[in-house]
Amino acid sequence: MPGYGILGPYEGGGLLPWSWAEEQLNRSHSFWLATRWPDGRPHVMPVWAIWHADRLLFSSSNGSRKARNLRHDPRCAVTTEEPRNAGVVEGVAELITRREELEAFLEAENAKYGTSYGFDMVDPALNSCFRMKPTWAFGVRADNFTGSPTRWTFS
Repeated sequence: MPGYGILGPYEGGGLLPWSWAEEQLNRSHSFWLATRWPDGRPHVMPVWAIWHADRLLFSSSNGSRKARNLRHDPRCAVTTEEPRNAGVVEGVAELITRREELEAFLEAENAKYGTSYGFDMVDPALNSCFRMKPTWAFGVRADNFTGSPTRWTFS
């Protein structure tokens, strides 16, 4: 990348495998979720999330700003919590409404976070559960900042 010091593919750059990105997504305890207010302003909040079946799952109360923003515009971005091994994923979030999918979400969340939440945690009357399908992702390792920046795109 001219002017930024990033090594090109023929200059010793070490592109990261997708398995590295998935490891960061699985390892991250908390994530930063970026959404957009209806008037276009950015909104960023922390969330718990689970990387499961090539999708990022997260939830929020129905009345939260992030849930209302995603209902207005489902495009969003999520970053992992570790800046030294940064992962960024952009995509489109869809509301999970089928009971069996909500139960699977709850099971995955309880397993990852060591919680024992009941169905009220994913009950659509109270909370919005989302499944974000990635369209674009980026990763970089601090120990190889100029050689590791990698972008992945998804169809």
